[in-house]
Amino acid sequence: MLILVQGANGSGKSFYAERLAAAFSPQRYYLATMRPFGAAGAARVQRHRAQREGLGFITMELPCSLQAAQPPPQAVVLLEDVSNLLANAMFEQGMAAADVLADIRALCARTAVVVAVTISCFAAGDYDAETKHYLASLAWLNGELACLAESVVEMQDGVPFYRKGEAYAQIGSAMAGDQHI
Repeated sequence: MLILVQGANGSGKSFYAERLAAAFSPQRYYLATMRPFGAAGAARVQRHRAQREGLGFITMELPCSLQAAQPPPQAVVLLEDVSNLLANAMFEQGMAAADVLADIRALCARTAVVVAVTISCFAAGDYDAETKHYLASLAWLNGELACLAESVVEMQDGVPFYRKGEAYAQIGSAMAGDQHI
């Protein structure tokens, strides 16, 4: 099962996804894809670590490929996040969005639940060609993942909006009441 949690930076998608993943299986894996650059990046990683403290995740740092992740078949995997994975794969490895999609599909095939977090809202700007290509690739990848997902949750200011898969809304609604998401 694939659950896609999307939204803008700072929308609460990571916090929500962590609690959602924790509601499924006691075997929890956190696949971290961010390469922290500078003090701001390091602070963001530390904030995420503190945020998921006590939730029982086994963390694996996998910035460019998910092939090394071999969780037990009944585990839940939190992929944090698709946008970083794609950027690292494209800019460091010369891979295409289709390669990343195949990598995520393979992960989904070998584990019970994957909760994938992604950025889906971008600030307007005058981007260079390379950035425009990345943004178009991410939009395509997000669309493909939304089609594959059993549930798609869009986060806005800490509030989950279910775009697909209302069956999972009960878990999310219960979490929202308990966790004040």
